[in-house]
Amino acid sequence: MLELRSITAGYDRRAPVVRDFSLAVGPGEAIGLLGPSGCGKSTVARVAALLHRPDAGALLLDGEPVSRWRHRAPRAQRTAVGVVFQQPRLAADPRLRLTDLIAEPLRATGRREEAPGRVAELAEAVGLTPDLLTRRPHEVSDGQLQRACLARALGLRPRWLICDEMTAMLDASTSAALVAVVEDYRAASGAGLLAVGHDRTLLGRWCDRTVNWEAADA
Repeated sequence: MLELRSITAGYDRRAPVVRDFSLAVGPGEAIGLLGPSGCGKSTVARVAALLHRPDAGALLLDGEPVSRWRHRAPRAQRTAVGVVFQQPRLAADPRLRLTDLIAEPLRATGRREEAPGRVAELAEAVGLTPDLLTRRPHEVSDGQLQRACLARALGLRPRWLICDEMTAMLDASTSAALVAVVEDYRAASGAGLLAVGHDRTLLGRWCDRTVNWEAADA
């Protein structure tokens, strides 16, 4: 279980963007978080992904409180969650070829020898051809780069996946393809999903249930 309990968070303690927010995502469960731009749902996603320390409240993974964040978090907790952001160009190192981008988590966790086979497997799953893997972010489209970012997020076989407006910048066919990849992964692994977005129709089709930001924040 991934649990957010009474989370208050932001970037200025005097003016938090999230106040007393709670949500739980069970194994194999797909939860949508629906809200308008600027409401704070991306901050919630970053807290859930262990990338932003809240000012108050708690994040628990399988009942264990998270007490350290980003690279300071214990490896078992840090690698339990994969995240895909809205803007792939802000999430990707422009110096890296796509093959190295996808391999980043494997190399960072001492699994370098697994990288070639795992990268090939993930690239096929997300629809990246071998010629694209040799290119850098400026040499591919937004959709191709987001495919690589999703592959990177799945590299360590996370037990929860956070998709923060993953398809907001993509065309309909690419969006459908990436959602299908996520669903195939969840079906095979039993991973839980927190899908953050403002598209009610997409979240309604994708998720088991959708939490409305206004209702959750009331």
